[in-house]
Amino acid sequence: MLAYLRIFAVNHQKISSLHINNMCCCKRRASLKKSELHVLFGRNYSSLPGLIGNDIKSLHSVINPPIAKIRNIGIMAHIDAGKTTTTERILYYSGYTRSLGDVDDGDTVTDFMAQERERGITIQSAAVTFDWKGYRINLIDTPGHVDFTLEVERCLRVLDGAVAVFDASAGVEAQTLTVWRQADKHKIPRICFLNKMDKTGASFNYAVESIKEKLKAKPLLLQLPIGEAKTFKGVVDIVNKEKLLWNSNSDDGKDFERKPLLETSDTELFKKTIEARNTLIEQVADLDDEFADLVLGEFSENFDLLPAEKLQTAIHRVTVAQVAVPVLCGSALKNKGVQPLLDAITMYLPSPEERNYEFLQWYKGDLCALAFKVLHDKQRGPVVFMRIYSGMLKPQLAIHNINGNCTERISRLLLPFADQHVEIPSLTAGNIALTVGLKQTATGDTIVSSKSSALAAARQAKREGEKKHEQNREADRLLLAGVEIPEPVFFCTIEPPSVAKQPDLDRALKCLQREDPSLKVRLDPDSGQTILCGMGELHIEIIHDRIKREYGLETYLGPLQVAYRETILNSVRATDTLDRILGDKRHLVTVELEARPTEKPSVVPVIEYGESVSEDLLKASQEAIENGIHSACLQGPLLGSPIQDVVITLHSLVIHPGTSTTMISACVSRCVQKALKKADKQVLEPLMNLEVTVIREYLSPVLADLAQRRGNIQEIQTRQDNKVVIAFVPLAEIMGYSTVLRTLTSGSATFAIELSTYQAMNPQDQRTLLTRRSGSS
Repeated sequence: MLAYLRIFAVNHQKISSLHINNMCCCKRRASLKKSELHVLFGRNYSSLPGLIGNDIKSLHSVINPPIAKIRNIGIMAHIDAGKTTTTERILYYSGYTRSLGDVDDGDTVTDFMAQERERGITIQSAAVTFDWKGYRINLIDTPGHVDFTLEVERCLRVLDGAVAVFDASAGVEAQTLTVWRQADKHKIPRICFLNKMDKTGASFNYAVESIKEKLKAKPLLLQLPIGEAKTFKGVVDIVNKEKLLWNSNSDDGKDFERKPLLETSDTELFKKTIEARNTLIEQVADLDDEFADLVLGEFSENFDLLPAEKLQTAIHRVTVAQVAVPVLCGSALKNKGVQPLLDAITMYLPSPEERNYEFLQWYKGDLCALAFKVLHDKQRGPVVFMRIYSGMLKPQLAIHNINGNCTERISRLLLPFADQHVEIPSLTAGNIALTVGLKQTATGDTIVSSKSSALAAARQAKREGEKKHEQNREADRLLLAGVEIPEPVFFCTIEPPSVAKQPDLDRALKCLQREDPSLKVRLDPDSGQTILCGMGELHIEIIHDRIKREYGLETYLGPLQVAYRETILNSVRATDTLDRILGDKRHLVTVELEARPTEKPSVVPVIEYGESVSEDLLKASQEAIENGIHSACLQGPLLGSPIQDVVITLHSLVIHPGTSTTMISACVSRCVQKALKKADKQVLEPLMNLEVTVIREYLSPVLADLAQRRGNIQEIQTRQDNKVVIAFVPLAEIMGYSTVLRTLTSGSATFAIELSTYQAMNPQDQRTLLTRRSGSS
């Protein structure tokens, strides 16, 4: 710490020109004046957080600002709504970048992976730390593509607030609904930014109506646009009754004029603004009792006299309570409306201390952090992103991983700036940090100071649970709150260039799995091939590309296949006996069980025990029995796909003394497989929710094509001049759909898909599939 302070003291006058060179600050010499900027991807980066211009602050306030001044926020939206461009403008105006990045030019800060720059989409979530008007903002730019919803889920876990970006010409789109539902699940306060107000077809009113109707949210209009589409030149601040106009000659949008809105200068706009402000005051008063008392008491005669500060405080309260969402507008690409968005983030979204996390009371100020992302850096090894909920993190600190039940040591602590990082001496609650040196920690792991701290918290949680008559399992769930990982829907084989390279491929896949838990890797027991399971065509394509670029392996992918499931249609019983002599020991197990379909959908088998199975026997061998059942259900008798929606009831179990648990598992597994083979079997296929946005003249060919693909049209909506087709289509039928759709509509249509459910195939399609799979077609 003293080393840091010495550097800061020596360079008191020169510190504002300090550039981050991706190296340890404390090892730098006093001659910072000579330090040169290490430009990544040809971009200029600015100073250490908090050191903007001549604003010299103490080292402690730079690294650990007061918790009330911290905002952990995410940017979320449908693909191509302008999330990354909005992030770039935010970084530029906050002083973190010296030039404006562009997604089309491939030089944005947060899209730093080669694939992201080439494709112009965000795949991983990049975390960026910057300051704005005395507030520390930890910003996470999330992907909008359906194949990467786990990235969004993983980051929403650790946010205190979010900015939902909308395309003003399209309003709420398919992926907007998905990320909005994810934010609802994690109870995250939001503000809405209607982007692309300069785009042809942009409509402020249409976008606001779609937020009301489709998201069932209560929009609070804090701004009105001045002009739309080509005429868009600024916004009206309804709360302060001010007009914000951007200079059309300005290249970067830094110059804008803020002036009071006067009735004499623009009567119609003034009248519109006063009406909107009165509506806003009434809306907020309906949602907030404290504000309602104030309005009815002092300002019932004239709303115009209500101070902006009082209204802003009330809007903050209703936003944090998640009963309404403030709405702002602008055009990130044309550099308009981003600075007011930054002000709204600091003003209306909550600080970490305003969020109520029940599990924090059990730690009583001790360290509690969540590892929400793992990246593999070539120089540093695994880098773990952590959100600190309580306590403090320091380099060389030993920490305990509850999920992995292991103790590790943090070697270095970094502050994230996309793929550039500043080393720091400590970080307190509310912040997001990067840690180096953790070899075992994976996504979703809970990190505490020691094993004893975890045990104490668990005891406290149990006591609280008993007081409230809750089950202890609920306490465990809160204690180890991780990330729900969706099941993959696609799989294919992956082969190394030679047998000698197989260990390198295994190592690369292991690293990629730690970074991305939605990627599953398994071994085919029959062929011995490595199977790659992912969330979509793009997901697997990018994993393949990363193995080539980052690990230097030219791998070969087999044809992409759909991840089917299997189930049974009737109840069957089976009995099996396993009798083996190994060495001088006899292993004898006899099992009788029943398999039947479940009433409610269940991905894992539901396990029940008959009355004749003794409790003592169950205590000794329950784990072995359940392992056997689960392993048998991994491969069904028809396609070798996982079995779902089944109940396995164990009626009888006879075990010879001295029989090993492995033999019990093997016998149970064999008996389950025997039962499944006897039953009437059914293949389940993934059914996708498809949304196609198409202009009117191409609607007929799109509908005809969907009919050929076994599509079930749910509804056709009108969105501005476009038609939106919502349908359910089997995943097997939309492999390579993007190319076909492009040809059908001359490249004018767009589509979004997400997994809806698994449905039973009809007998004819099932026969065709089985014949094709058996190779006799």
